[in-house]
This record gives sequence, structure tokens and C-alpha cells, in this order.
Amino acid sequence: MSKSSLFKELFVNIKTTGAVTFSSKSLVNKMLSFAEFKGAKVIVELGGGDGSITKGIIERMDKDATLYVFEISEHFCENLKKEFASDNVVIICDSAENMDKHLKGEPVDLILSSLPFSLIAKESRTAIYEKSSLMLKPSGYFIQICYSYLLRFQFASHFSTIKTAFTLKNFPPAFIMVCNS
Repeated sequence: MSKSSLFKELFVNIKTTGAVTFSSKSLVNKMLSFAEFKGAKVIVELGGGDGSITKGIIERMDKDATLYVFEISEHFCENLKKEFASDNVVIICDSAENMDKHLKGEPVDLILSSLPFSLIAKESRTAIYEKSSLMLKPSGYFIQICYSYLLRFQFASHFSTIKTAFTLKNFPPAFIMVCNS
């Protein structure tokens, strides 16, 4: 799928992509700098999109780790499956609120998310928060890119520790929430 097709998908489905452009390399690098990849065996990405975060995760994860990428756009899923065809990268074309069904209770080391929680229905986003919190190992982290600091208060109901970072090196500038139980 060409970059122009990916951009078209971004704008056609802005309610589910929640972005006006893809995450900058600087934002991806900053987000991933908060994750401990060494020793992480089960990694989940919520909202694979164009694959910019997926690529960064794959470059950093251990060879024996498995990455599960959740994406609801069929166009993005097709592109992700082509670009990241590998036995240890599983592209799942389904809502993140169904992650427990796909992982079958397997504990997760890292959850990296760029989901547009501000645009997701309350019931669905609450399910995603709850399942993310329950599925994470006690030493695991949920790391979220977001454009509103107010989301921190939603995360606080599900995670005991939340650290926040900010970067101007993205359009629009973004927050990174680093959460654990």
C-alpha cells in the first residue's frame, strides 16, 4: 500500500485513527525510550496504523519475543501484514477491547498504544483500560501517546503509577503517559 493510500485511510477514518498525520520518528523514539524491551517476551501494540511504532518495536525487541498488533482498519491491517510478515509478529484486525480473547490470558510485558481514547466510546475505552491493567505483569508498562493531558485522569482509575512526558517534536505536540500497576 502506498503512502498516499495510507494518508487517504488516515483522513477517511479520522474518528478511528484520531490523527491528522502519522507519528513522527522523534515521537516514536521518545515513546519507545520508556519501554524496557530486554527480556520482554509478550508485547502488545494497540493501534498499528501505518506501522511507524511497529517498526520501532521490532527493531528493539528480543528475537524470541512476540508482538501482537491490534488494528481495526482493514487497510492498515493488510499493509502491516505485508510489511511485517514474520512468525513473531501477529497482526490482529480487531478492537483492542478484545485483546484478552486473542492472547488467551497470556501475561503481557509491555503495551504500547496510540489509540485515540478521546474519540473511543466510554464503554469501549474502559474495557481497554481494564483489560490492559489486568493483563500486564506487575513489572509491565502501558505506554500511551496522547494529545490531551486530561487522559491521565482516566488512566489513574486503572494504573497506580503514571509518569508523563511531553514532546514538541511532533505535529501536533504530544504527551506520553507511562503507566504501571
